[in-house]
Amino acid sequence: MAKKKKEKRNQICIVTVTGIDKVGIIAKLSAAMAKANINILDVNQKIMADYFVMTMAVDVAKASVGIDKILKQLDKIAKELSLNITFQDENIFKAMHRV
Repeated sequence: MAKKKKEKRNQICIVTVTGIDKVGIIAKLSAAMAKANINILDVNQKIMADYFVMTMAVDVAKASVGIDKILKQLDKIAKELSLNITFQDENIFKAMHRV
């Protein structure tokens, strides 16, 4: 009997981005995710009085780099574009935002 190849289950994380709106925020973040082989599952963004607010659900199960490198890249983008970026496991995010 042939062994089934084990597929990695999804490992969902939530990326939250806030800051003054400017050109290129989504482009920079999506390029960084693509380079790390991270699949973007959902994006929700709004502009409120020139303030950019976005949440992004991403699957890091097949990432080509470790979480530490992902965090460093997000920190670099945050500094470059003067943003606040957080990256949390989906379960932690849900627990923190329960009403």
